[in-house]
Amino acid sequence: MSSPSVTPTFVASDYFKFFGAGALAALATHGAATPIDVVKTRIQVDDAMKGLNMIKAGRQIVAKEGAAALLTGFGPTATGYFIQGGGKFAGYEYFKKKFIDLTGSQEKATQHRTAIYLGASATAEFFADIALCPLEATRIRLVSQRGFASGLTTGFMRLAREEGLRGFYSGFIPLIAKQVPYAVGQFSVHEAAVEVIYRSMGSERKANLTQLGITGVELSSGVVAGIAAAILSHPADTLLSAINKGAGDTSQGVTSRMFSLAREFGPKRLMLTGLGPRIVMTCGLVAGQFVIYAQCKALVGAPPGIEIHKESSLK
Repeated sequence: MSSPSVTPTFVASDYFKFFGAGALAALATHGAATPIDVVKTRIQVDDAMKGLNMIKAGRQIVAKEGAAALLTGFGPTATGYFIQGGGKFAGYEYFKKKFIDLTGSQEKATQHRTAIYLGASATAEFFADIALCPLEATRIRLVSQRGFASGLTTGFMRLAREEGLRGFYSGFIPLIAKQVPYAVGQFSVHEAAVEVIYRSMGSERKANLTQLGITGVELSSGVVAGIAAAILSHPADTLLSAINKGAGDTSQGVTSRMFSLAREFGPKRLMLTGLGPRIVMTCGLVAGQFVIYAQCKALVGAPPGIEIHKESSLK
């Protein structure tokens, strides 16, 4: 006989609402950030732009290729992150609930909340990345190899025709290395920041928060989470951009290729090159996603996320 659920029951329609809200949040934020991502990717993979800041690199791209170049890869970005965002947010709600139920009680779940946040975010991101990887490979190829294709459909078809599944998933391991730390930083740090904010204001004030106040909490905690997500995922993001451009010894396996490129780039380039623009972009992405996700959930009547915050301490 199975043990009773510790958490409220979520039905399929609830997860559909979570998926829709997460998909719209990711689509809006990643789509708007396309120009920043184009500049960041060029700084990472184009030797001619090494050492340039975001503004100088952006001006150089516009001067040589026109303003439209800043929207390169918008199609796969929008499509890929629509699917990935929906899967990530809905998956986080699903696995968080499952892991809480596995603990057997609300008290044990609260005690082990950090492990639950880490496990739920990492698991949800892994499955979301299976869908994201082909579109992310297409996007990076469009951005890093000028003239590769005219857009999403032609780029996707060319990559499929010339390289097949290997081309789509050659960057899967580095994508996981990038996106899983990103998601772990995004969700775990967001949960911790929300806990600190709500604990500091007290239960009575929390209960009486207006929608504007809730938005402020999501925005401020999202900024903190965005900084963590950017720092944790940046080394793998640099490697992913390089591998999808074709850097390194293509006869090597992906893992060996990652280590070879990491040695070639060195710690400074891996951890610091392009990090400033990435932090700016990621803070906007993460904060924006949490705000939009909360608003969309409220609009469609989705149930609130399950809280296992500890009111008295963060031990």
